[in-house]
Amino acid sequence: MRKPVNILVATYWSYKDPLIQTYTLPYLKQIKQVVPDESRIYLLTFEQDKFKINIENGELDRIEDELSKHNISLIRFNYLKRGAMVYFKLAWNFIYLIFFCFSRKITHIHTWCMPGGAIGYVLSLITRKPLILDSYEPHAEIMLESDTWKRNDLSFKLLFKLEALQSKRASHVIGTTKAMEHYAKEKYRVEFTEFHVKPACIDLEKFSNQNVKNKNLLEQLNLVDKIVAVYAGKFGDSYLESEVFELFKIAHEHWGERFRVLLLNNHEDSYIKKMAGSVGLDFRIITKMYVDHHKIPDYIGLGDFGLTPFVPVPSKRYGTPIKDGEYWALGLPVIITKDISDDSDIIASHKIGYVLQDLTVQEYKKAISFIDTLISQNSRPEIYDLIRPIAEKYRNYYIADAIYKKIYA
Repeated sequence: MRKPVNILVATYWSYKDPLIQTYTLPYLKQIKQVVPDESRIYLLTFEQDKFKINIENGELDRIEDELSKHNISLIRFNYLKRGAMVYFKLAWNFIYLIFFCFSRKITHIHTWCMPGGAIGYVLSLITRKPLILDSYEPHAEIMLESDTWKRNDLSFKLLFKLEALQSKRASHVIGTTKAMEHYAKEKYRVEFTEFHVKPACIDLEKFSNQNVKNKNLLEQLNLVDKIVAVYAGKFGDSYLESEVFELFKIAHEHWGERFRVLLLNNHEDSYIKKMAGSVGLDFRIITKMYVDHHKIPDYIGLGDFGLTPFVPVPSKRYGTPIKDGEYWALGLPVIITKDISDDSDIIASHKIGYVLQDLTVQEYKKAISFIDTLISQNSRPEIYDLIRPIAEKYRNYYIADAIYKKIYA
């Protein structure tokens, strides 16, 4: 009979952040299925004000009750903002977590992404527990490429060093692309004995044909008989801004009043109006809204094509966009920038969208022309049947099942 395991899962996200809801929790429930019944999982989060949990109305109690059904407990710290007290708070957090590991008999430290991995590395070093790095992709160099940090910044130097240290200490590493193994060898001077590949998988039951072109929503949003471009994401940092609105303008010129834009994000309306105005795009064709994640499939399903507008910088080769799997699962062709994960190559080779080779009006016109041909020559169900298998092949949860069984079972 196998002994129970107690796993501390370290992230640097808020519980209500979509990255926890779509990119972490589903996998924790999978892990729970492969470990002995008495095992427990402790999820560490850092709570930001914008994702605040309402304690007074019982929201926290409901969250904890739901997690307890899967033997998952929540450890909530406040997000660490820059300032004089940050190092004191960080030290206190580590002291608490070290005692927590010993008192709860933690057997494994399982982390998500590099910032979470940095926390896990320190705890693993002190407690001597095995370290598992999940969703392993660069972070420090992404901050450089987005001009958030400079190469001589202390923040960059510290995180890059911690990325190398956690890579060397980890007993198992789960990358989102095979290319990340080569990145680690080149950048961190480390070779792995246990390297696994797990892209950003999707719940294919929640994203399915049932969510395509919901009639009630189409009527509510005045999208009946419209060609809808849907984008579930933000603008700025690692994402394009004015270029996206320029592409929308080209699409509007191509399809005229048949074309509409559906933006699923929490940007201010004033920002969207400003960006639309900067390229001469009629703001009235844009519908912008923020919806809870459990409603996302129905809203993405209103689209005729999706966008993945990452800034095409080198580090984007090593991560996997969640949104592509969601688009594919709902049968949407995708316009994407080049060299994004394995997804740009998948889209090009299967002809299920258009890969922008550069950010020019000419390329935007080619992209819209490709989408027009695809959707005019095929019905929505036919396009769904073409693209859905791509999600089933490349974003299926069974990929993660095999990895977690190898690590824990």
